Amino acid sequence: MELWINLTVNGLATGMLIFLLASGLTLIFGLMSVLNFAHGGLFAWGAYAGVWFYTVTNSFTLALIGAILTGAVLGFITEKLIITPVYGDHVQQILITLGFMIVLSEMLKVVWGPNQIAAKVPPALSGSWEFGDVLIIKYRLFIIIIGFLVFGIFQYILKRTKIGLIVRAGVLNKEMVQALGINIKRVFLLVFMTGAALAAFGGALMAPYSGVIYAEMGMDFAILAFIVVVIGGMGSFPGSLLAAILVGLAGSYMAYYVPDLSLAVNMIIMVIVLIFRPQGLFQVKG
Repeated sequence: MELWINLTVNGLATGMLIFLLASGLTLIFGLMSVLNFAHGGLFAWGAYAGVWFYTVTNSFTLALIGAILTGAVLGFITEKLIITPVYGDHVQQILITLGFMIVLSEMLKVVWGPNQIAAKVPPALSGSWEFGDVLIIKYRLFIIIIGFLVFGIFQYILKRTKIGLIVRAGVLNKEMVQALGINIKRVFLLVFMTGAALAAFGGALMAPYSGVIYAEMGMDFAILAFIVVVIGGMGSFPGSLLAAILVGLAGSYMAYYVPDLSLAVNMIIMVIVLIFRPQGLFQVKG
């Protein structure tokens, strides 16, 4: 029983980290119909920024805030310089954002060097709790709580607030929203910056979880994020959460019981979902 609990906690923690990255993709694609393959680069920049801010300030809270601000600024630059010229053209979006992700990865090497950098868990979240034979690592439980908290906050914003109403209305009919005097371009810029900030936030949380960070980590996790978005349903926030948990748990259990399939299990899940439910677990209207 204790083994299953530990595997489940590990899988949930990994799933929540993937969700934070995938949720940004979901916001950007679901609300703006933009395929942003540079999203993984924003995730990596968040990881590096978080480690740097923690080293300078010795405060994990300030490190997370610094990473979020870094992601938001990079999101602003990405939307203005990279995405704006290719709105409405998915093929060009894929090509230009893939190229920009390579640029972001290489810039990390320029700023922080090509070698891996160690990342430490803050003292307040290090160690574990013991419940009989069950060992719960504090930092993993912290990530799980943060993941569900982020999901709840954004669900509330999108469904219950004025800005959420404006965003959803802008997706359905941006001309009508503009006719009401609302600058829809500014709203979409805010959405893009929020998605980028979420990616950077996920990277900052991933750094202590994995123990090391490296410039190419953005590509590795971007692939997982796109798998989660496809499984959950393109543009579905709840779908991304469910898919991320499914992918995290499958990876955790497979890594223990069938290690040879641990890398392929995510693709297998995606293929099964696409065969029986091509629209994903949650279908988004429109």
